[in-house]
Amino acid sequence: MNRLDDFMDILTGNFNNAEQFERMKQNKLDFPYAEHINTICNDKIRNLPNDFQGIFMIEESYYTENGNTHAAPHLFLFTEEEKGIKLTSYELPDGYDKNTFTYKALKTIDYKDLKVSEKFTPALYIEKDGVWEGGSTSMFSPVLKFTLFERFSKEYLEVSESMEVKGKKTFGYDEPILYKRVI
Repeated sequence: MNRLDDFMDILTGNFNNAEQFERMKQNKLDFPYAEHINTICNDKIRNLPNDFQGIFMIEESYYTENGNTHAAPHLFLFTEEEKGIKLTSYELPDGYDKNTFTYKALKTIDYKDLKVSEKFTPALYIEKDGVWEGGSTSMFSPVLKFTLFERFSKEYLEVSESMEVKGKKTFGYDEPILYKRVI
């Protein structure tokens, strides 16, 4: 098995942070209950180039705080690079929004219609002792900075995300979200 397949085996499936959420709730800390459903979706993309070596994945993320749940889906392409695994973010395909973009709802789409996100700086993940680590910093606008750092292993997915406007944190948590595999 190659590095990309090993990486995707760790990353795909259903995950949540139920254990962490309960611990935070008992300590009366404001923290979301979070779920990830990560599904490879190359089967729904027609006209991939014959020599295409990448893996497209839909990440369905759901965050619940104070009884309100919001969806944050993404379309990612993972490719094997010399130094590690590269994550490139794509725009949601035409006809979908954050509430309708799921693997189950996705109809077949054409590769030529997919658009790389111009705002997101690709992330590179490097493996050391069975743990993949990586991330990136993106400027979504001249004043809006998005920082991503992730650590993946067979035991958990650790995700830190933050947004800053003019250097002031507007989104993110002091502790990374720790997702454990459910399925």
